[in-house]
Amino acid sequence: MKNPFSTHSHRRANAREPTVRILGTHGVPAAYGGFETAAENVAIFLRDQGWRVIVYCQVPGKGILSTDEWRGIERVLIPEHRDGWLGTASFDLASIRHASRHRDICLTFGYNTAVFNILQRVKGIPNVINMDGIEWSRARWGKGRQAILWVNERIACWVGNRLIADHPVIEEYLATRARRSKLVTITYGAHALHDAATLPVTSRGLEPGRYLTLICRPIPENSILELVTAFSQEKRGHQLAVFGTYDDSDPYTRAVRKAASDEVVFVGSIYEADDVASLRFHSLGYLHGHTVGGTNPSLVEAMAVGNAVIAHDNAYNRWVVGDGALYFSGVDDAAEHISTLLSSPDHRRTLAAASRARHATEFTWEHVAGQYEDLLKIYLGSGLAPVKPDEPIGAAEVHERDERRGKTA
Repeated sequence: MKNPFSTHSHRRANAREPTVRILGTHGVPAAYGGFETAAENVAIFLRDQGWRVIVYCQVPGKGILSTDEWRGIERVLIPEHRDGWLGTASFDLASIRHASRHRDICLTFGYNTAVFNILQRVKGIPNVINMDGIEWSRARWGKGRQAILWVNERIACWVGNRLIADHPVIEEYLATRARRSKLVTITYGAHALHDAATLPVTSRGLEPGRYLTLICRPIPENSILELVTAFSQEKRGHQLAVFGTYDDSDPYTRAVRKAASDEVVFVGSIYEADDVASLRFHSLGYLHGHTVGGTNPSLVEAMAVGNAVIAHDNAYNRWVVGDGALYFSGVDDAAEHISTLLSSPDHRRTLAAASRARHATEFTWEHVAGQYEDLLKIYLGSGLAPVKPDEPIGAAEVHERDERRGKTA
């Protein structure tokens, strides 16, 4: 069997095929988080549509740049021995300098180092930037990093040819920073799941269909303490599986552990995607406490497996999950919704069906990546029927595209 990570690519580029260079993530295959997952799925979709796709990948260590191929996608491997922001900035600069030697369309995920994207702007290289959420506003960064992010957000709004928001609320926010004609909303995606192994569940002391999940970064803005407190108010006869690292090194995680009843199971940080999918699939429902941000990947992935959802009541979550969730504002109504979800199978099934339906309408990778392709086509030659630069991509265009690709309802 051919090694997909061979350092020698046997792929021959066709001068007539459209080309895109994907920057701003750790690379493919995805191993870190939402941006990497998005980059991988968009890259694979574009490959299948006949694009030449080149992804910049950060690899540990020192050395010189090299290239290889993964699943028909070209990878530019850039060694970086430093961790954290310094390493990320160094990698981003090296990626942008390399991409700027070519005339290909760039698709950049994130604006954290947008000051370097000035190079593409000066050279007239098209650059479509996914703006993520309002990252600079997150308190966890501290004042210094918040200031850096704020400045880079402003720069990205200037240098990006098109700016992608992952949620309509984020688009409205960006409209205060950039021309409306530069903006488009394209959400995050997830693959629907209709079956999954039970071993990842039982091996962690859980029983399929007898637990809820809570999957997020352990920080106050994700309402973990409130949700664990709400669940632990009474004996549930079910378990709550809390993902992430909860030790005594952090005051917040200590408070969460202290609030937890003996029915709360801290399953740790799980990086195997198939295991996480199984744990989601076999749960009775998903608790989502995010109070800020745009379209949250964890929420979309819960919808993709048909979870009934209890979500924090805000404009972000209500637009994403719609009728597939019960919404809470504090501990008391969260506890009431948990009781309802656990005691009413009919209500749970109704929420789960609505959750799946909403996912199928808006959040499949085919739909999401197809919108990326439509956007990138703006900057290709006229032979590929680009959309006019200032023309928003609307429902009619999406419907026509899906019909061309044989998508069924």
